Order: sequence, then C-alpha cells, then structure tokens
Amino acid sequence: MKILGYRRENGTFGVRNHLLILPTSVCATDTAKKIADQVPGAVYVSNQHGCCQIGSDQEQTERTLEGFGKNANVGAVLVVGLGCDGIQAQELAKRIAVTKKTVEAITIQGCGGTLKAIARGGEIACAMAAKLSTEVRTEGDISELILGMECGGSDPTSGLASNPTIGYVSDKLVSLGGSSILSETTEVIGAEHILAKRFGDSKQREKFLTMVHNVEERALKLGEDLRTGQPTPGNKAGGLSTIEEKSLGCMYKAGNTAPFQGALEYSEALPLEKKGLYFMDTPGQDIDSITGMVAGGATAIVFSTGRGTPTGSPIAPVIKITGNTDTFNNMPDNIDVNAGKIITEGKTIKDLGEETFNLLLDVCNGKMTKAEALGHREFGIYKVSGTF
Repeated sequence: MKILGYRRENGTFGVRNHLLILPTSVCATDTAKKIADQVPGAVYVSNQHGCCQIGSDQEQTERTLEGFGKNANVGAVLVVGLGCDGIQAQELAKRIAVTKKTVEAITIQGCGGTLKAIARGGEIACAMAAKLSTEVRTEGDISELILGMECGGSDPTSGLASNPTIGYVSDKLVSLGGSSILSETTEVIGAEHILAKRFGDSKQREKFLTMVHNVEERALKLGEDLRTGQPTPGNKAGGLSTIEEKSLGCMYKAGNTAPFQGALEYSEALPLEKKGLYFMDTPGQDIDSITGMVAGGATAIVFSTGRGTPTGSPIAPVIKITGNTDTFNNMPDNIDVNAGKIITEGKTIKDLGEETFNLLLDVCNGKMTKAEALGHREFGIYKVSGTF
C-alpha cells in the first residue's frame, strides 16, 4: 500500500516536510519562536529545559531534542542556543546531521545578542525554507509509517469504542509491515499482566514489567500513591472509577493480534530494522507522552479522547478520535473521527477502524488534521529529576 511523502537521505520516510527551529534550552526558546515567526511554514518547540539538568535527566532532554531533529517529518533544522547552555547547539546539530538533512546552529551570545541572533537565524531559515519549497512528495510504502497511539481525557466510551478502533488500525498497520507505539506507563497499571503475554522476547517482557513497577515505586518514594492522581478528575467525572478500569480500556489501543517487539525508554528511537508494535515508557501526561513518541520516530499520531482535547504536535499530524458522540458534537473543531457511532448507531469496530485507517492514509498524503488546521503544536519533555 503506497503513500506520498518525503524520502530523506538516510532512507527514512516522512509525511510532512517541516523546517524546525530547535532551541537547546528555555533561554533560547523565545528567540527560536521569533525566528520561526519570520518564516512562513517554520515551526519551533517550546523547550522549557536544557540547562542546569544532570545525569539521566539531561540525557533524556538531549535525546528528545535530537529525536525531534532526526524525525523524518523534518526536512531541515536550525538549532538555536544561548551559548552557555547545558546542551550545546553545535554538538546537538552534529548529532542531528548524521541523517544528512540540512542542519545549522547559532547561539545568541555568539551572534552578539537577541536582535542579531533573530536576524541571522532569519537569514538561515529563509534559505532553508526556499530549498524545502522545491521538494515534492514521492511514493513510499505504508510499511514505512511509525504510528504513535495516545489517549487523554478518557471516559468509558474510550475503552468501548475509540481505543479498540485505534487497536484495529494498529493491527492493520503492523500486518502491512509498519510500526506502532503504545505509550503511557501509568495507564497500563492493572493491565500489565495481559499485555506482558504478548511479548515474545522474555528480556523485553521483563523490561516492560520493570517499567511499570518502577513508576509505582517512584511515586511511593515521594510518599504518594499514583491512585490519588489516576484516574484524573475529568476521568472520574466521565465515569471511570479506578486506575485498573482506566488501564483495561487504554490497553485496547494495542490491538489484538500484533506481538510486542520490545519496550523503549522515553524518546528512544524505534529500531527501523525491526518493525512492529512497541511499548514506550512515557507518563500519562498527553503532551509529554506524544513528544516522547515523536522523538522516538513516530510520524503520525492517533489520539483517543472521551472528554475532548485539542492537543497537537509541532511536527507530527495528530488525528483525534472519540468514542463519545456528545463530545464529537460538542467539539467539532477538534475531533476528526466519531467512533461513538459504534455505541449509538450499531457500527462495528471494523467499520470505524477502516474509516480511521483511510483517514490516516489521507493525512499521510497531505490532508491536514483538525489539530494542524488550528495550529496546535504542544510540546513538553518528561523530566525524571529536579533541575539544579
């Protein structure tokens, strides 16, 4: 099955062709935004970290920024640093440049201040944008797609309709040779024993189970119980009573037939030589979770929401699907697919799965999702420790 997108020099295949202005730290974020604002079509990420982090926390931020720059949906990257950041702009640019895409770096201090950095960055970005504008979509295969799967603002209809619909899409994509990522470690608690059975590799199964165990342990070490925050107030208002009930609905995004190939750390790159279904250790916070999957290589996201949410991504199209017809009618600007028809009209999961899969194909071929049309570009990196 063929789709139209952008073949990168390292062989990866993207469904968008973004010019990314990438700040290395919070100190450079506003300047990156001002550079992006000068160039039609350029996007930036609102990085709130990147300085005074240590150990695994800094490594995770670096890995996430690097993953965004390397994502196949990005055609060119301008890295913007302050100059004295914990993450150095030139070094980050070098790591992204192994993809052979166009990458340059500047620092605010090196340019002589904000205004000069904005001017210099604008010059570089304009030249990059002009080059990207000459590139046309070429034919690729659906097997080259990496799909991230998310759910947020869940209610009982998520587990009954929209999450099983996403699971159908995931199973079909994997059967065609593609890849998909299940995320949100907090939202498999209580269902992890069921998902673990689908790992063929015992080491990867134990890695997955350890990820779930560690989430609960981290909360307990802080003197907290995860169940005080999960389900969220919105989940409870929608009708979900326990974290286990929420997890048993969330797990349906993983479908029924595809085995898990492995468990990935947050923002870890999905191995292109071994495609299929993966689990990624992300928080339940939607924006941080999506950011991790996109940094890991996801080029499209399907997002289930019972209560309704507008969340998008700076570089990946986000298809929003709800199992609640009332939510679909209440938020028509935000929701792309009404899987509530399974409940209210007698449609089958296969019916909505095929509808959603066909929409995914259209989106890969250039159709904008509602989140894209509204300019939703939320971004957040999951922190694993404090900033010092």
